[in-house]
Amino acid sequence: MKPYVVTIARENGSGGRAIGHALARKLGVECYNRQLLRLASDESGINEQLFAQADEQFKKTLLFKVARDAYKGEVIPPDSDNFTSNENLFRYQARVIRQLAEAGSCVVIGRCADYVLQDYPYLLRIFIHAPEEARVKALAFRHHVGEDEAARIMEQVDKRRAAYYKAVTGRNWRDAANYDLSLDSDKLGQEGCIDRICAYLKVLDTL
Repeated sequence: MKPYVVTIARENGSGGRAIGHALARKLGVECYNRQLLRLASDESGINEQLFAQADEQFKKTLLFKVARDAYKGEVIPPDSDNFTSNENLFRYQARVIRQLAEAGSCVVIGRCADYVLQDYPYLLRIFIHAPEEARVKALAFRHHVGEDEAARIMEQVDKRRAAYYKAVTGRNWRDAANYDLSLDSDKLGQEGCIDRICAYLKVLDTL
């Protein structure tokens, strides 16, 4: 099979992260999620905590204006006053994602990887979603909280992910046009989602 990258965007509580890791195990490839923060820190020499904070806090007007060149892996040099800016933190994450894609097949969860790798020849972009009721129950179980608190967590995380995606890409996070497959994990289950992703990879390999 040709080298490929599967990117997974997911609603909170949809099980997208678990699907990504299980898919990687089935395919025998690496899966990258929060490890990207450590790798970007190692690449740049910038404290990993700053990358984590940038995921939570950023200016909406800051990232999108540089996205057209940032997704190509260009970074701000260390002698610049903006070296540790949120803009440059995203640039380093983008560089690491592209390096991983060039090194071999892998699965990347989140981090706007579908946008960062938009010109990669064998890219499969997945969006995992599920009905709110199912996601609330899953989050209540995961966090050991009531359903009202789980719903609050779900809404907060999804709002942050959507805002970050919009800031980086200028696109609607949930827009199906951004992805090759949009899968309902509640209806399909983990294995059903994985089977459909693997089937699509076989099609991609023939192109």
